[in-house]
Amino acid sequence: MSGYLSSDRTTSGGESPRAVGSRVWGVLGGIASGKSTAARLLAGDLGVVLDADEIVDRLYGEPEFQSRVAEAFGPGVLGAEGRVDRQKLAGAVFADPTARALLESWIHPAVRAELVARYQDARRRGVPRIVLDVPLLLENDHSHGLAGLCDALIFVDTPDSLRDQRAVRSRGWKSGEVARREALQMPLTEKRALAHHVLHNDGDPQHLAALVRETLRRLESASL
Repeated sequence: MSGYLSSDRTTSGGESPRAVGSRVWGVLGGIASGKSTAARLLAGDLGVVLDADEIVDRLYGEPEFQSRVAEAFGPGVLGAEGRVDRQKLAGAVFADPTARALLESWIHPAVRAELVARYQDARRRGVPRIVLDVPLLLENDHSHGLAGLCDALIFVDTPDSLRDQRAVRSRGWKSGEVARREALQMPLTEKRALAHHVLHNDGDPQHLAALVRETLRRLESASL
């Protein structure tokens, strides 16, 4: 665990790794596991969620980025209004390692810089809970150092079949797409093993909320 929570890590901005007066938690889990919901519940009304996916969405909406993507991958990756269609873009790059690497070389630095800036801003403001909702938090820690800032990692454990069903229903993905994408990431078993706390999210939203409340009690008791 110490590899991800070392006390001498710094962000790319050179700031001290710990947020004085703040608790910093990272949320781990598979695609469609409920990570974002868990992150919002962990942050509560007084905290802030650093949401990598929200930053990517905003980036895809920028005209300059849209033009860049269309030039590289073809106009077919754009929707009717000229905005990047993430599902179409994924179809164009996930089966092509070279194309995926090119896209990531544009996205990852921009997202990383924004996440670090938001973290530093939350720290300066003394936000009591800073929750990192970053899908590749561990995979890309060598670049952004964010996992090393976390006081604890929370893994949202959801059955594969349920996650697949959710992705089909809410994202319009084909069955099996979740497994295909996750094959390119760190195995979930490794992420789970690195977590301090596990939320078994196999029930309804009320069940997850109850689990988060109990986990918050443990997290905040441990930091006293």
